[in-house]
Amino acid sequence: VLQKGLKENFADAQVSVVDCPDLTQEPFNFPAKGICGKPRIADVGGVPYLIPLPQKEKVYDLNTVAKDIELPGAFILGAGAASSKVLGINAEFIPIVQTKSEKKPAVNGSYIAQINPADKGCLLEKYSSKYTDCEFGLLANLYASEGQPGKVIEVKASGRTGELNFVSCLRQTLEKHYGEKPVGMGGTFIIQKGKAKIHIMPPEFSACPLNTDEDVNNWLKFFEMKAPLICQPVIVSRDPGFDLRVEHTHCFSHHGEGGHYHQDTSPDSVQYLGYFQPAELLFRIDRPLETHLVGRD
Repeated sequence: VLQKGLKENFADAQVSVVDCPDLTQEPFNFPAKGICGKPRIADVGGVPYLIPLPQKEKVYDLNTVAKDIELPGAFILGAGAASSKVLGINAEFIPIVQTKSEKKPAVNGSYIAQINPADKGCLLEKYSSKYTDCEFGLLANLYASEGQPGKVIEVKASGRTGELNFVSCLRQTLEKHYGEKPVGMGGTFIIQKGKAKIHIMPPEFSACPLNTDEDVNNWLKFFEMKAPLICQPVIVSRDPGFDLRVEHTHCFSHHGEGGHYHQDTSPDSVQYLGYFQPAELLFRIDRPLETHLVGRD
């Protein structure tokens, strides 16, 4: 299904089932070896807690989320907002956490991407270099598993010929094929070659309400960042009525760049390599009572 859809949007695409590579190795350096074992997706909070105006009291803990999704000790990947309560500012959160279990404390391999106050560029930092908690704020889209090795879906795609970004292409392909039935996936992929359009939220929340996508885009800071970028996508083919964010991807690198992935900007030279696992369960945590569809790109 995925290969067929990717070939409509990329010059070359290959999808196969392989053994998950050891994710503790370069370039991932994750705290868990794989993305297998009781795979599940959690959509926590939501964009309505960020815009039109931020509800800064919305703070969550990944260790608590692991218990809420009935998988204490889960290995969690995904995309979210950092806790402004902890950082004192607003920033992009790239969660990569082996949550705590009865036997072991949490191992936090997460990153935060913020606007560098010195040069207004990207400042990417390892979360654990400054903080000891596992908190995040406002919203997150998370893929959780036992972090075990096992069989995964390997996706290779290069030379983008269509308009869709890599993640949207995967998601829309699933939606087209499975229709009413929601199919979710998570994992990791590398932009091996090329460049990508990435945003980082400003350190100050907007004092004026952000009421339209245009307002949001004028507030966000956009960058072109270079490969290799290691990305953590969470995808649900369609929203079965839970007010989900159906796709959300954050990325980090080992050269100081990272943030929220939008699209590659070098379609001819871009090269993607990803490892995905379909999720068995979907959890909706602290769904906003008042909602809208602004700012979900």
